[in-house]
Amino acid sequence: GAGRRGQRAGAQSSRMKILVLGIGNPILGDDGVGFHVVEALQADPPPGDITFECVDASGFALLDHVVDYDRVIIVDAIMTVGGKPGSVYRLGLENFRPSKHTISPHDTDLPTALKIGATMKLKIPEKIDIVALEIPPVYEFSQELSAEVAGSVAEAAGMVREILSDAS
Repeated sequence: GAGRRGQRAGAQSSRMKILVLGIGNPILGDDGVGFHVVEALQADPPPGDITFECVDASGFALLDHVVDYDRVIIVDAIMTVGGKPGSVYRLGLENFRPSKHTISPHDTDLPTALKIGATMKLKIPEKIDIVALEIPPVYEFSQELSAEVAGSVAEAAGMVREILSDAS
């Protein structure tokens, strides 16, 4: 809008709408790690027109959250075979399948949802990155993270900052 013109006028990145989306269930311990990473970023926000959001959603439901953004970074928990809890990965859309919330047996996966959205003429993000944190296959009702996963929140937040600095 006109009221924001003074802020970094002429800078390309100020017009780029960016979403950092934490996905997970914040009462299932490590499953809520995406929320913790987004909260860490909100406490010391990177520069730019960035929206931070946390949702407990998957598949097609995520489409509502990502439309109308140019760039989306999703932060989610992941469980890989033989993965070491606390590991942090940077993935692309082609790697979505293993991410915990971007696919659900009751739902479509996000790449399929995005294709459907595009056919519906929705504005789909040009670039989507995933920052995934390996969690152990244990579910407990807790708002606390396990020590090894909690230890990787800062690393994941740093990876999001790195991706954002590439974006500008």
